[in-house]
Amino acid sequence: MENEEKRSWWGRMGLLPKILIAIALGIGAGYVCPMWGARLMATFNAVFSQFLGFCIPLIILGFVAPAIADIGAKAGKMLVITALLAYGFTLFAGFLSYFTGVLFFPEMIEPAGYVAATSTALHPQPYFAIPMPPLMGVMTALVTAFVVGLGCAFLPKGVLKSGLDEFRMIVTMVIEKVIIPLLPIYIFGIFLNMTVTGEVGSIVGTFIKIIAVIFALHVFVLVFQYCVAAPFSSGSRNPLKLLWTMMPAYFTALGTQSSAATIPVTLERAVAMGVNKDVAGFTVPLCATIHMSGSTLKLVACALALMIAHGMPYDFGMFAGFIAMLGITIIAAPGVPGGAVMAALGLFTSMLGFTEADCALIIALYIAMDSFGTACNVTGDGAIAIIVGKLVKPDNLKG
Repeated sequence: MENEEKRSWWGRMGLLPKILIAIALGIGAGYVCPMWGARLMATFNAVFSQFLGFCIPLIILGFVAPAIADIGAKAGKMLVITALLAYGFTLFAGFLSYFTGVLFFPEMIEPAGYVAATSTALHPQPYFAIPMPPLMGVMTALVTAFVVGLGCAFLPKGVLKSGLDEFRMIVTMVIEKVIIPLLPIYIFGIFLNMTVTGEVGSIVGTFIKIIAVIFALHVFVLVFQYCVAAPFSSGSRNPLKLLWTMMPAYFTALGTQSSAATIPVTLERAVAMGVNKDVAGFTVPLCATIHMSGSTLKLVACALALMIAHGMPYDFGMFAGFIAMLGITIIAAPGVPGGAVMAALGLFTSMLGFTEADCALIIALYIAMDSFGTACNVTGDGAIAIIVGKLVKPDNLKG
């Protein structure tokens, strides 16, 4: 308590307000900042970006490998059905986001003006850079995480599994103690740079429209999930009544911005819908880790919007692979603020060809909507619990 009292008002503030303040200050400072100041911030961003690139494979390895090992240790029919449902809902949300974006975004975004502004702008150059090459590539990290995680899942718990758990704690600490505290400064520098170069107007105007579309998609995804779950319910079969029952979990997630912190409320609401306590006790904590419909929806929509704005080529095959990998890469990240988007950065650069500035925009936009994505994830967990409770008997929990 004493340490909490000693923290400054900035330290007590949540990540979202910090990001919003950084964006506002960056835009405001960009109109008056001299070139030497812009170059100074460009230098900080260059160093931070290198460090972030170095950490991305470690984040993937640190999140995915122990998550697979933990899930595999619970192997059984209920696990398989829960994981397939969670991944299926996540894929549905991702492809819904892609096809909606393909249909509406070209009419909402004017790539010609955006490209013209960015191509003629004079970008402040950093005074120096410190190269920090990552230990491995993104795909190498992902494959390594799968091999090691699956190996640990089917072997007795030993030194390597304990090492993976400790490595996850180290990665989490790096995100929470280094990356997240410096992130507002990084976002400030990005928006200052965009204001200096005259790009900020077209970017901010574009993404305000995209946020409205994403929110509408969240609502549609939740209604769809409960329409699928309603026939499996042992109580009310009205999907809107079931969804209404889960609203306390939705609003709790809005406030906490954490799937893990909302687990007690999600459990209580799942039982209130008629789900067996043992089934809910298994599926809800598991889905808090692996069900990422809301997060995937946001990331896909933001990525597609940015590619359209840049005039970058894209097609269904590219995004099909990206969505499939995204649903796996961001598992186990919801417990860390900003963890999902951090884990996904490697896919943005390796599969979609995003630059440092593109990734910074995705981070800012994702965190600005983080609470809504988390709420969508958490509320959908109840639909999965309903289906699993009908398909699997509680005594299958042990295999």
